[in-house]
Amino acid sequence: MAGVRMGVAGAGVFGRNHLRVIASCGRAELTAVYDPDRERAATAAAEYGGAVCASLGELAERCDAAVVASPTTTHAEVACALLEAGLDVLVEKPMAASLEEARQMIETAQRCGRLLQVGHLERFNPAVEAAHRILRLPLFFEIHRLSVFSPRSLDVDVVADLMIHDLDLVLSMTGEVPSEVRAAGIAVLSAKPDIANVRLEFPGGCIANLTASRVSTERVRKLRFFQPRQYVSVDYTKQECLAISVDENRQVRFEPQPVEKDEPLRRQLESFLDCILERRRPVVDGEAGAAALALALRIAACIAEHGKVVAERLRAASI
Repeated sequence: MAGVRMGVAGAGVFGRNHLRVIASCGRAELTAVYDPDRERAATAAAEYGGAVCASLGELAERCDAAVVASPTTTHAEVACALLEAGLDVLVEKPMAASLEEARQMIETAQRCGRLLQVGHLERFNPAVEAAHRILRLPLFFEIHRLSVFSPRSLDVDVVADLMIHDLDLVLSMTGEVPSEVRAAGIAVLSAKPDIANVRLEFPGGCIANLTASRVSTERVRKLRFFQPRQYVSVDYTKQECLAISVDENRQVRFEPQPVEKDEPLRRQLESFLDCILERRRPVVDGEAGAAALALALRIAACIAEHGKVVAERLRAASI
């Protein structure tokens, strides 16, 4: 039986990763690559396979499903065109540049009877899945996501670029929308905030502190949360999950959780293929993607207010 015919719209860094994973998956057939830069598409296709398409329409004719890995500002236009053409779509995060565009994508998928999945791939990190298995009542989160500077994804700020992965996880783990958001951030090497710190307070009393930076000297990907009698630490990169518990006798137990290491991007694709074949709701559907985007935009608004204070201080200091 032939695999699901898949294409990728966007042959940049993220697009090439998707091409690699699709090409190596026995359940999918890489049939098409599209990028406005035809030379870039041709280079990617020469390495991973698939026909180089001159248009989205041509890609749609060759595929049953597609990954949208184009710049964020084009996600809605590209995804809606593919959904209208009858394809199931996995769109990279953030799912859109605005909530209006996100809603347009969700409505189009519903109207056309197609699947829309958003690429919050940390949901498919085996260490995160291990943490979910012991999740009971999280009361406090401390999360750090730091990266060295890269010229990619500068069309969005560090919240939409990096922190949005962790926002999605916190929303999924708490099952609530924050009642209060406090945030600060500054632009360092780009025109948009490159480093941000956020404090979220949830109606149930949970607090989440998140820091994201794309101007760090090191790469850090760690999530920690505390719940009654237990502290859980997750290292996204090492794919390790450690639970530290206190029993009735006040004895401390260190319990590494079983984790079957695997590439989250590959697991995300496998889940998407399952949803296509079984016609079931994706783990990270359009609504989940829109919720993460809405929170990211709330944070961006807070950072903008903080920016006004910083700008006034700089003017006063004549800097």
